[in-house]
Amino acid sequence: MDYSKIRHRLHELAEPSGAEEKTKRFILETLQAYTPTQIHTFDNSNNILAVYDFGEGGRTILIRGDFDAVYVPETLDLPYASQTPGVSHKCGHDGHTAILLGLAEQLHNQPLQCGRILLFFQAAEETGEGAGQLLASGILERYQPQWVYALHNIPGETLGTVICKPESFTCSVISCDIELHGKTSHAAEPLKALSPYPAAKAITDTLLALNQYDMYRDDFQLVTLVEFRVGEQAYGVTAGHGVLRFTLRAKNDEVLQHTRHIVCHEVENTIAQFPGLESSIQWKEYFAASHNHPDAVNHLQAAAQQCHLPYVEKELPFSWGEDFGLLTQHYPGALFGLGAGEEQPPLHHQHFNFPDALIEKGIDLFFEIVKKC
Repeated sequence: MDYSKIRHRLHELAEPSGAEEKTKRFILETLQAYTPTQIHTFDNSNNILAVYDFGEGGRTILIRGDFDAVYVPETLDLPYASQTPGVSHKCGHDGHTAILLGLAEQLHNQPLQCGRILLFFQAAEETGEGAGQLLASGILERYQPQWVYALHNIPGETLGTVICKPESFTCSVISCDIELHGKTSHAAEPLKALSPYPAAKAITDTLLALNQYDMYRDDFQLVTLVEFRVGEQAYGVTAGHGVLRFTLRAKNDEVLQHTRHIVCHEVENTIAQFPGLESSIQWKEYFAASHNHPDAVNHLQAAAQQCHLPYVEKELPFSWGEDFGLLTQHYPGALFGLGAGEEQPPLHHQHFNFPDALIEKGIDLFFEIVKKC
């Protein structure tokens, strides 16, 4: 397989979470040449689960590669530039999926003596939906994986460096929309309106005061204001509606859920000070913390050594969320990083482009993990 060619085609197809139909078809077509024992698709998602069954006596290991893109326009002059306006692979999921397809080829060409390997091609990672959809399907109850693994490329780190740590590797994250409903009036008579602005400002000030930036502390938490909007572009109308959007993150789910409770309490208390004002909160895009099992981390470290890849144990979790964390809450395993190069722009940056040289390193590392099953 020409891995760079595969990655480039995935890059061209770039589709956002929940709309990955062309990418799904391409993955299924490519998989046919590598004869999985079985391929599962699902009615309620674009997820794909390819099964390689090598017989009794070994373990069942799940390896994940995600394939959705992000809402960042393609700005690089590439011969394989994204064909989807406003959407591109600026998180490197095209590379992750190329690695997983390469692993499928390895399993086809070098069958294991026993065990069962599940290749999970995940849709909708960016919205925190894909892993939950796989769990809800019940398919993993049939296979009961003993271990689950996934990687994410890490810009700024030396190409091919394996980065991991036991316990929390990425944070728990959740987002919310807070809507405030007052009353409008003519802009010439603002005293006859019920503006949401005073409440919106009070809520924002209170929630931002919850920030605890020191990640060495157990109560580390970030409350980030994403949007503050009151009213609309209607110059003859006093604002009567407002929207606040926040993301919350913490090192573990316990702290995150506590912060979520505080948010609900503070919004309720603030709204009570403004008779007639109403509010609603919608929670969305939940990412569970990635909980890395110590034994899974040890297996990974041994595999890195066999592949002659440098290994670095990270001291603190990454502050971003990753949907694979939900699987590690249900099955032992590990999410780890793979250095994408010191000069590589950060994830979601308009100039990011997954390095083709990383694909074979990822394949070799995963194959080393699974062949010891």
